[in-house]
Amino acid sequence: MTRAVLVNGVPATGKSSIARAIGAHLRLPVLSLDSIKEALFDELGDGNGDREFGRSLGRASMQAIWSIVADFPPESAVVIEAWFRMPPHDAVLHGLERAGIERWAEVWCHASADVLVDRYTARTRHSGHPPASYAAELAQLAGIAQPIATQRILSVDTSDFASVDLDGIARWVGQQLGLDRRARPD
Repeated sequence: MTRAVLVNGVPATGKSSIARAIGAHLRLPVLSLDSIKEALFDELGDGNGDREFGRSLGRASMQAIWSIVADFPPESAVVIEAWFRMPPHDAVLHGLERAGIERWAEVWCHASADVLVDRYTARTRHSGHPPASYAAELAQLAGIAQPIATQRILSVDTSDFASVDLDGIARWVGQQLGLDRRARPD
């Protein structure tokens, strides 16, 4: 049985940092949508800011993740970090099934709209990602985005990232997925 933790949330919620912390704590590989998408941008071009081109590469990146996980050995576990978009989540559920992921937990990352706008406009991103002007759309998404919420879920407010208990999140994931034996000793 393959297991996964889905680290989900709109851009600038700290998903990558949380996913890396979970992976390090539980000694799990981390597959990040943006890592694959940015490699595709580097190879295929950034689409000159074309949002549909970026979305297409995002969908292709997600399909690559499901295919990679499907090739993992039995009893594997993985951290998958992405924004799984708005409901319905049929494509995500189909991807989980295709990958052979039978048990998963979700870490839902969220923050206040003003924090997300500040983070998004301050960071330097690959040229294929939406520009800083996307922050206005991101502020709207922050108010309506929802987790997948079909299995175990931990909601994490990352507005004050310094106060986020990364070790506690990793312990919760380990408990939910029966991975405690993999945790590194304290």
